[in-house]
Amino acid sequence: MEYQGIQMLFFFALIFLSLDCTALDTISANQEIKDGESLVSEGGMFEMGFFSPGKSKNRYMGIWYKKISYGTIVWVANRETPITDRSGILKLSRQGNIVVSGSQNRTVWSSNSSVSNNRGVVVQLLDTGNLVVRNKKSLIWQSFNYPGDTFLPGMKIGKDLVTGSQRFLTSWKSPDDPSIGEYSNKIDTNGYPQTFTWRGEVLLARLGPWNGLGFSGFPVEKENRIYNIEFVVNEKEIYHTYELTSSVVQRVILTWDGRTPILQWVERIKDWVVYTESLTDTCDHFSLCGPYGICSVNKHPPCSCMQGFEPRNPEEWEASDWVSGCIRKKRLNCEGGDWFWKIAGVKLPDTRRSYYNTSMTIRECETACKRNCSCTGYTSLDIRNGGSGCLLWLDELMDTREYDGDQDIYIRMDVSELEGLVHSQSDFNEMKRILIVVLLTSLVVSLFLAVAYARRKIKKRPHMKRKENRFMHMEPFDDLSFFSLFEIAKATSNFSVSNKIGEGGFGPVYKGVLEDGREIAVKRLSETSQQGLDEFKNEVSCIAKLQHRNLVKLLGYCIHQDELILIYEYMPNNSLDYFLFDETRSLKLDWPQRFNIIQGMARGILYLHQDSRLQIIHRDIKAGNILLDSDMNPKISDFGLARNFVGYDTIAKTKKVVGTHGYISPEYAVYGRFSIKSDVFSFGVLVLEIISGKKNREFSHEDHNDNLLGHAWRLYNEGRSIELMSGSLKATCVVSEVLRSIHVALLCVQHHAKDRPSMLSVVLMLVSEGELSQPQPPAFFTEVIDGEVQHVSSVDKYMITQPYAR
Repeated sequence: MEYQGIQMLFFFALIFLSLDCTALDTISANQEIKDGESLVSEGGMFEMGFFSPGKSKNRYMGIWYKKISYGTIVWVANRETPITDRSGILKLSRQGNIVVSGSQNRTVWSSNSSVSNNRGVVVQLLDTGNLVVRNKKSLIWQSFNYPGDTFLPGMKIGKDLVTGSQRFLTSWKSPDDPSIGEYSNKIDTNGYPQTFTWRGEVLLARLGPWNGLGFSGFPVEKENRIYNIEFVVNEKEIYHTYELTSSVVQRVILTWDGRTPILQWVERIKDWVVYTESLTDTCDHFSLCGPYGICSVNKHPPCSCMQGFEPRNPEEWEASDWVSGCIRKKRLNCEGGDWFWKIAGVKLPDTRRSYYNTSMTIRECETACKRNCSCTGYTSLDIRNGGSGCLLWLDELMDTREYDGDQDIYIRMDVSELEGLVHSQSDFNEMKRILIVVLLTSLVVSLFLAVAYARRKIKKRPHMKRKENRFMHMEPFDDLSFFSLFEIAKATSNFSVSNKIGEGGFGPVYKGVLEDGREIAVKRLSETSQQGLDEFKNEVSCIAKLQHRNLVKLLGYCIHQDELILIYEYMPNNSLDYFLFDETRSLKLDWPQRFNIIQGMARGILYLHQDSRLQIIHRDIKAGNILLDSDMNPKISDFGLARNFVGYDTIAKTKKVVGTHGYISPEYAVYGRFSIKSDVFSFGVLVLEIISGKKNREFSHEDHNDNLLGHAWRLYNEGRSIELMSGSLKATCVVSEVLRSIHVALLCVQHHAKDRPSMLSVVLMLVSEGELSQPQPPAFFTEVIDGEVQHVSSVDKYMITQPYAR
């Protein structure tokens, strides 16, 4: 019995010891950690508690490496509010909020986190160095979302595009003071994302853009067995992160004096070893050689001008002051023809003034650059597998350096300059070979299209008469989820009037909630609908294959006897016209929101015309078909009238003109001809409506009876374009953006389709500051001078005699 009693005591002792060990990394609600106590992660890698940095007597709550020499702090909670004595306490509330307090129970820091379901809420220090608040179901808060001066494996540095929050590094003020210092290291999301190191407002250094293998101008180790870097750009977030692939411990730290070294700890040394730094030589300083200068550490002096350029200020250049950079020896003649010169092995220039496209080929990239006179150079976005994607520069090329890597850039130059550069026979032969390949490829593609067209003609048969049940022969759509009528009826309370949120050409639209909690918008074909089976099939087949942040997402469909139903993601802010043309609700749309909507629409249409797999002409761009999400971001919807096309600027003809009065281009309304330029026209109309807050189809100026397009044109010619802007925007407008948007819109609504820009040009014009071409008179405009009619759109007569389809 005595022996059994000893066994039982030993057994319970083991249980208590086990409980004590597993509890070291976690505390529950209302538990405390006092100064002198700590949490230790499960694997013993990290410890959290109160500490004093360097020679300071102040106390801070922080996290540090436990297994490595003491003092390697990776995160500090109360950076700006130290505790002057040892009264510090960390406590977790029942609502999931971490609170650090000092003497007299004064709060010095809080995580500001909370959760409605507070059962099982705990704080846990993970072996990654991440401090988390969680319950059994979800993560509530994490320290990785609030970096200090240290970038740990698994942490994301970048921007959350949904919330707008940004995660970046900030230095300590000194080795003894962890409060925010002078230096910061963050991702800039203007143009193509890249990482900058700042000293206050002064840009010190730049990490080149991601090229698929690594960051341009940063060492890429082909046999790297220590860590993997990942760079992510999608509609929700932009960030880079890394993970360890060996037993070596690694961190990135922005030191108090502005250096950004990557440090490693090797197990046998048990200390930190500097691996590399962001500023390793003279050429790492931002734009040392100015615009169109190239820096090389192997030359003296290190700065030289790119081929075809010369110093802007020769005297300063000779005195080793290179900041003013270089200028072209010969001015570009965009319309007369330019060419591109390849510079191999460089760190890519600053991309803040750039445009990028992940799906374009390098040849398409060259074509896009050549079409835009503001484009100064281009390159592949991803250098893997021969290169893919497109990156265009729309401004002077800054901060370029020679670098022993695989990245090349193509610089725009005058043709006469290149004649002197292509001087060797080998270069000539290479160009000749390229030309032969291009011609042969074009011939093969042309033959393929001709054969495909002929086969389609042969297979074409007269339409079969529609059966009594018009949907009985419809094939399923493999790319989409099928919903039963019972599911949809249940989600919409049996298509209750109280759930109805709108009415379109297709039929009524209802809000619904699926069993899994997802909110949906349900479009139900009505018996009186102006659209039918063809439009339904067209919309499903088009939008099911499209994925873009500025296109509404189709979740599924329902076909049941005579019922045709489409199920979309729900847009809580309704459509653009709901706000734009209502005197009260329009006040909620300030200029930054309207300009964001204009740019988002442009990117969405560009995707349809050029970047999507299908290449689509929408044919019904209007305010009612621009939906707004919870953050007022635009989503193009309603693809029932959309049409696929093949090749660039393809023109189709139809006897059935469809669309919406006020947005249809003249060549489409009169002759039935539609092309991508038809959508460009509709976009231009919509931009003028967004700026003015007026409907084109209802606007008529009291003095001269102009419609909205004519009124905008008249104000532009009189130098009074800003008067077109809605009075509600005066407090928030950026005048240059408003005037530029009006100018671009007038280019889009020009009478002749050939004069209108492509959507790629529109997107580039909206983000650049280059000079714009002069627009020609718009369609639907009558100009009278000295009693004589000078310009009449033939569409005016058509509008009187022929009603529009919608």
